[in-house]
Amino acid sequence: MSADQMLAFETDCHIFSGCGFEAPGVHSFIFKPLFTVGGIEFDKTMLLALVGTVAIVWFFWAAFARPKLVPGKLQMVGEAGYDFIRRGVVYEGLGKKEGEKYVPLIVSLFFFVWIMNMWAVIPLAQFPVTSVISYPAALALIVYVLYISLTFKRNGFVGGWKNLSGYDKSLGAVLPLIMFLELFQNLLVRPFTHAVRLFANMFAGHTLLLLFTLATWYLLNGFGILYSGVSFIMTVLMVAFELFIQAVQAYVFVLLATNYIQGALSESH
Repeated sequence: MSADQMLAFETDCHIFSGCGFEAPGVHSFIFKPLFTVGGIEFDKTMLLALVGTVAIVWFFWAAFARPKLVPGKLQMVGEAGYDFIRRGVVYEGLGKKEGEKYVPLIVSLFFFVWIMNMWAVIPLAQFPVTSVISYPAALALIVYVLYISLTFKRNGFVGGWKNLSGYDKSLGAVLPLIMFLELFQNLLVRPFTHAVRLFANMFAGHTLLLLFTLATWYLLNGFGILYSGVSFIMTVLMVAFELFIQAVQAYVFVLLATNYIQGALSESH
C-alpha cells in the first residue's frame, strides 16, 4: 500500500475505494500523552485507570457511608458484590476466621480488575486498561509480595523456604528435583502467569473487537455491505462475550490471589 493511500480506520476508507485494510496490532495499544501533570505524562490508559479508581471509591463510599438497616438500591448492590467475593472467594479459600482480614484486599482487587476490564465496552473509552501489561503486572506484584511475606511470617525463615520448595524428606532421591521445580514455580512462574493470564485475555479480546469493528466499517461499500452486516453481528456477539470474559477474568485473578495466600498460610512440612 502506497503512502498516499488511506488506512481502514480512516472515515473515508472502504473496500473497492482504493485504500487498504490495516488490521489492529500492537500499535492499537499505544497512545500519545494527553496532558502532563508535575512532569508525569498521562495517556489514555492512565486516565481510564484514574477515573475507574475514583468511580470505585465513590461507589463504595456512597453505598456504605451511611448504611441503613433496610438498604437502599446502591447499598444493596454494594453489599451483594462485597458479599459475593467475601463468601464465594475468601471464605471458601481461607475460611471465615483466617480470611476475614484479607476480604478488603480481595474485594478491592476484584472490582478494580473488573472495572479496568469493563472500559473495553464503555462508549468513548473502549479500551481495557488491563490489556497493557504494566497494570496486571503491578497487581500481580502486590499479590506476590504479600504471598512471600506471609510465607515467612507464618512459617519462619527455614519453614518459609520449606514451604516454597515443597520440602518433604520422604521423597528421598527425587527431593532435590522437586525442590528446584517448586521454587521455580512459586518464585517465578506464579507471578508471571498471574499477570499474563489477565493481560493475554484482555489483549486478545480487544484485538478481536477492533478487528470486527474496523472490518464492519471498511466493508460498508457496494457489494461489501453484505459482509459488513455479518461483521457487525460478530461485533455485537464479541461485545456480549467480552462482558462475560471480563467478569470471569476478574474472578479468576482474585481466586488465584486467594489460593496463593492460602498456600502461604499453610504449615511447612
